[in-house]
Amino acid sequence: MARYASGAASKREEHYDEELYYYPETRVRRPKTKAREQTKPKAKLDILVGNIDMTMFFVVIILVIIGIIMVLSASQARMSIVNDDAFYLLRRNIPFALLGFVAMNVASRVHYLYLRKFVWVLYALTVVLLAMVVIGGVAVGGATRWVEIPVIGQFQPSELAKAAVIFAMAHLVDKYPNALKTWNNLAVFSAIVALLVGLVWLPGGFSQGLIVASVGFGMIFIASPHIWRFIAMGAGAIVAVAAYLGITAWLGTGFRGARLMAWLDPFEYASTTGFQIIQSLYAIASGGLFGEGIGQSRQASSIPEAHNDMIFAVVIEELGLIGAGLILLLFAIFIWRGIIVSMRAPDTFSSMIAIGIVFLIGFQAVINVGVVTNTIPNTGVTLPFISYGGTSLVVFMGLAGILLNISKYSKAEAG
Repeated sequence: MARYASGAASKREEHYDEELYYYPETRVRRPKTKAREQTKPKAKLDILVGNIDMTMFFVVIILVIIGIIMVLSASQARMSIVNDDAFYLLRRNIPFALLGFVAMNVASRVHYLYLRKFVWVLYALTVVLLAMVVIGGVAVGGATRWVEIPVIGQFQPSELAKAAVIFAMAHLVDKYPNALKTWNNLAVFSAIVALLVGLVWLPGGFSQGLIVASVGFGMIFIASPHIWRFIAMGAGAIVAVAAYLGITAWLGTGFRGARLMAWLDPFEYASTTGFQIIQSLYAIASGGLFGEGIGQSRQASSIPEAHNDMIFAVVIEELGLIGAGLILLLFAIFIWRGIIVSMRAPDTFSSMIAIGIVFLIGFQAVINVGVVTNTIPNTGVTLPFISYGGTSLVVFMGLAGILLNISKYSKAEAG
C-alpha cells in the first residue's frame, strides 16, 4: 500500500495544468493550493549545452583550443612576416574563434527546421559573393578566393558554398523524395551543385571546388535510388578531372600540373613547387613519437603557410605521432557521433544535413592530412577547426552547431 500511495502521489504531481491539478485515479479536478504549488517541478535550466550531444560538443571545443595553440606556435616562428609580432595571428584568430563559438551556440538552439526558410536565400547570396570573387576578388598568396566586404573585411565565399550546397541538397531530397528516379531531375540536382562548383573553380579555387562537388554529389549519391546510374556519372567526372590533371602534368604547364609533378618527386623540384612539401616531410620526420614540444618547431619558420594549410606538419613535429594520433582520434569521434545523429534524425531534411556536414568535415580533414604527408598532390585546404582562417573557422563551427541542434531531436527520437 505504501508503494502504491507513493506512485499515486507522483502521478498527481505530474498531471497538472497552470490553474488546476488533475487526479486521474479519481477523475476529480481540485483547485491548486499554496502547499501544492510549492511541489511544482522546476523547469530545467537550459544553459549552454542543454540536451545536445555532449561528446560532439567537447570534441569541437578541444579541436578549436588545439588550433588556437598551434596557430600561436606556428606563427611565433614566422613573426618576421607579420610585422615582427609573434602574437599577431593569435590576436586575429581568437576573435574568430569567439565568433564561431557564438555561431555554434546560436545554431544549436535555433530549430533546424527554420533553416528551410533561408535555403535559397543562402544559395543566392553565395552565388552573388562567388561572382564578386570572379569579377574582382582579392588575391592572397597567389590565390584569388576572397572578397572585401565593408565592416567584415576579407571573406572567403567558397567556404559558404560548402554550407549552401548541403542545405540545398537536403531541402531538395526531402521535398522531392522521388525526383531522383528520373534522369531529368538528376540533371537538375546536378546543375544546382555544378553552378557553385563552376563559380568556385573560375578564379582558381580547384581544391575548394572539388570539395563542394564531392559533398554535393555525395549527398545526391546517398539519396539516389539508382546507384549505377549515378556511379556512371561520377566515374565520368573522375576520369575528366584525372585527364585534366594528367595532361597538365605531362605538358609541364600550369600551376596544377607543376604541383602534380612535385607530388611524384618533390626533391626534383626542391627549390620551386616541391619546397613546401619537402619542409613538411622534414617536420614530420623530426617529430618522432612524442614530438619536440609546444613552440619548439624548427621547420615552422621554413614551411610556407605553416599556420594555415600545413599546420598539421607543425602538429606532428611538436606533439609527435601520439599527439597527431589523438587529434585524428578526435576527428574520428566527431564523424562517429555525426553518423549516429544522421541515422537517428527525425526526418529526411535533418538526416541529409547531418550526413552532409559529417562528410564535409571528414573529407576535408582527410585531404589536409593527405597533402601534409604527401599522400595526395599539394592543394590549399585547411584543417577544420584547427587551421588559421576566420571564414573557415566560423562556418565550420556554425555547421557543428546545426549538427548539435539536430542531435537534440535525434536523442528524443531514439528514446
